[in-house]
Amino acid sequence: MRKILLAGLIVGIGIVLTGCKKELERINKNPNEPVTAQPDYLLSNGIKANVDTYWGENAAMETSLLYIQYWAKIQYPDPDRYIPASSAIQSIWSNFYAQGVQDFTTLAQLGDSLHHPNYKAVGNIMRSWIFQVLTDLYGDIPYTQAANIDQYLTPVYDPQQVVYTGILTALKGASKDITLTGNPILGDSLLRSNMLRWKKFANGLRLRVALRIADRDFATAKAVFEEVAAEGNVLLESGDEDVKLNYLTSPNQNPVGRNRETRNDYRISKAVVDKLKSLNDPRLSIYAALPRDTNVIIGVTNGLTADSASRLGFYRTSDIGAAFTASQSPAYLFTYAEQLFILAEAAQRNLISGNAAALYENAVRAAFKQYGITGPAVDAYLTQPAVVYDAAAYKRVIGEQKWLALFGEGLEAFAEWRRLDYPQLKPAYTGVLSGAVKIPVRLSYPSSEQALNGANYKAAVSRQGPDLLTTKLWFDIY
Repeated sequence: MRKILLAGLIVGIGIVLTGCKKELERINKNPNEPVTAQPDYLLSNGIKANVDTYWGENAAMETSLLYIQYWAKIQYPDPDRYIPASSAIQSIWSNFYAQGVQDFTTLAQLGDSLHHPNYKAVGNIMRSWIFQVLTDLYGDIPYTQAANIDQYLTPVYDPQQVVYTGILTALKGASKDITLTGNPILGDSLLRSNMLRWKKFANGLRLRVALRIADRDFATAKAVFEEVAAEGNVLLESGDEDVKLNYLTSPNQNPVGRNRETRNDYRISKAVVDKLKSLNDPRLSIYAALPRDTNVIIGVTNGLTADSASRLGFYRTSDIGAAFTASQSPAYLFTYAEQLFILAEAAQRNLISGNAAALYENAVRAAFKQYGITGPAVDAYLTQPAVVYDAAAYKRVIGEQKWLALFGEGLEAFAEWRRLDYPQLKPAYTGVLSGAVKIPVRLSYPSSEQALNGANYKAAVSRQGPDLLTTKLWFDIY
């Protein structure tokens, strides 16, 4: 009898507590707070947050821009010597997954549930772009089980090949989902709700990823180029069709401009200055600023010690040009010039039919036009022996010109340099890496993954190779 009474008492207490909990939840609900996220707010916030990460301090200024030798450090040089801060590595991973993959997955799901194909398509395009950046940086990453924490608290790492092919499938589907008439979207600060431009962006990313995997999986890469052609080659055209975020004044300023409000420890790299000077490249005065105390553009050698760097002086070396450091400087995600370089290489490698030399020349012209340079100066530039297209050395000519064209886009330039192996950069002067590879070719995984997702982290490392900056990724075959 006592047991029955005790059991009844426990059940009764449970019911009371459950009722109290429900009552508290009802009382604490904010009547002005929407239960379901609004797609336009998700989109506008997602674009700004993730482009900030892409062009920001950790993913660009403290890592990829230094590795690719666009920028150098004149103060606090450890990152320029290949000693990245663990907080920087963690921030890139956390921001892209939490603010990027999660938000754009939610946007795509909302588009599906609201029967709004364009929100679904845009969510999947931006999600795919972020996954491309993540796998380019780290290699094997959580993909198929990502952004589903209710079901997969510790997601598996998918091999890089699986990630790239998954991205290609998602982008193809997104391109087909887009409706050009009706279903307008709001909150689009990137392409101003122009769905034709979103389709072109999706297709451009498909070609980018296809070329990324061409050394490993030529058949799949060729199939992608053929699919895009069969769908009408809906790609960027000349004119102002670059995919870029036009920043505003504070608090919506360019992250490089925000950085310059409180810091002055970056300079343009000597490597890119020397290359621009050797080619009499008119972009030199755009990419670099004149030092205050001299009338000569001077780049800084990557990887100097703190003493050596500081002795150069803040006012005798060149900062990055205002086109990149001003508060309202745009952040590029994909350009018409890059697309033409992709098509030039694709023609050279028989991924498409076309005149590789003509496409390459048009790519160089588009890269100059991006900064307002046209006419005789570009004509003369293209006649130089080091610039003229050479089919037998296409990796060199395309690699070097693409490197110059992507200036500022550290993450994409870092991936293309690893794939093409041009330009041939010298390691940082006092770089700490040893072995055959002395410039980083990836980022290491954040320490949080080892602590919170240890089994899947270990499986990825076992498959991919040591979790080091020098471990080459699947796509980086040469």
